[in-house]
Amino acid sequence: MKKSTAWFLACRPKTLTVSLSPVLVGTAIAWQQSSQLLWLPLLAAAFGAAFIQIGTNLFNDVGDFLRGTDQPGRIGPRRATAEGWLTPATVKAGAWTSFALAFVCGIYLVAHGGWPIIAIGLASLAAGWSYTSGPKPIAYGPLGEVFVLVFFGLVAVAGSHYLQTLSLSPAALLAGTLLGLHAAAVITVNNYRDLDGDAASGKRTLAVRLGRPATRWLYTGEILTPYALLPLLDGTTWLPLLSLPLALWLIRRFHRETPGPAFNRLLAATAGLQLLFALLLTLSLTI
Repeated sequence: MKKSTAWFLACRPKTLTVSLSPVLVGTAIAWQQSSQLLWLPLLAAAFGAAFIQIGTNLFNDVGDFLRGTDQPGRIGPRRATAEGWLTPATVKAGAWTSFALAFVCGIYLVAHGGWPIIAIGLASLAAGWSYTSGPKPIAYGPLGEVFVLVFFGLVAVAGSHYLQTLSLSPAALLAGTLLGLHAAAVITVNNYRDLDGDAASGKRTLAVRLGRPATRWLYTGEILTPYALLPLLDGTTWLPLLSLPLALWLIRRFHRETPGPAFNRLLAATAGLQLLFALLLTLSLTI
């Protein structure tokens, strides 16, 4: 396999929208409130968020391999380190490079937004590293979904809003919850698919602790709760309801599909639902 293809797959492009959708929604809420758009903070936040997610994915790639969780022949998508496409040292260097690029974006954002951005940036980088690294990786316990809800929902939306307005908005926090729940559903799909292998390797994810029946209902709640909370955001933001048929179809598939390779497509489709929800919400807020 070509090195460029290996790097592309290692970055997990099908789910990168999970980090970009919150930036879009946070900016849209700021636009609704102020009728102005600051392009440089928007672009720096988008690139910074993407680099943090890519770095987190690369640390996850090499971390799972070194711990023996990912091996050739796994049910999920093939991983660059486990398949031998890239060496662990190379993937780890790529992860640190991605974090360094995020840090560069953060330098401008700190100059624009001040100390709150320092706190957000450092916390995000630390959480991204500790997701699969360190003595107690987040991904190896039951808090993976909470991590994603907080950093790819609340922090990302509220932080993007703050960069536009230099203020904190309850609407941005609520919207962050909506986006974060759909992002957490992506992790739930991943952990439900890998439940048997994770349990055998000592990876105690929330899916492992709850078991398959309860995890199916967890996914259902993560998918449907944003629609239930949508009226609290703004009475005019009805456009995201157009994505509800897709949400119901995903829930049906999750409950009926046998755990296996089909869940790779379900994972990508769940990330797609979050993107569609975010785009429709952005349109509702800006028209």
